[in-house]
Amino acid sequence: MCVSALGRSVPSVAQFAAGHYCLPCRGGALSGQPVCKGPDMSKMKTNKATKKRFRLTASGKAKHRCAGTSHLAFRKSKKRRRNLRGTKILDGVEAKRIREALAGNSY
Repeated sequence: MCVSALGRSVPSVAQFAAGHYCLPCRGGALSGQPVCKGPDMSKMKTNKATKKRFRLTASGKAKHRCAGTSHLAFRKSKKRRRNLRGTKILDGVEAKRIREALAGNSY
């Protein structure tokens, strides 16, 4: 750490470029204590609702279960029930949004 003209510690150029440095906290309960900033602090969070409903294939496509299969099947025709079985693949644009929401974490 280097010291600025105001007497505050400032990260060196190498530390700043590497993403490893500490800054003093401004206000709040942790006032005055350093807050460490590292390269691993800016990870994308996985959307858990998306993770429960979708699964990525090896080629990056998104598989999902068809809607309307959990109950009340007696009102649906046999053909409709048969076509709702198994999993389906999403379209490309929607699959891209699912990949972003999963942030690389799929079952």
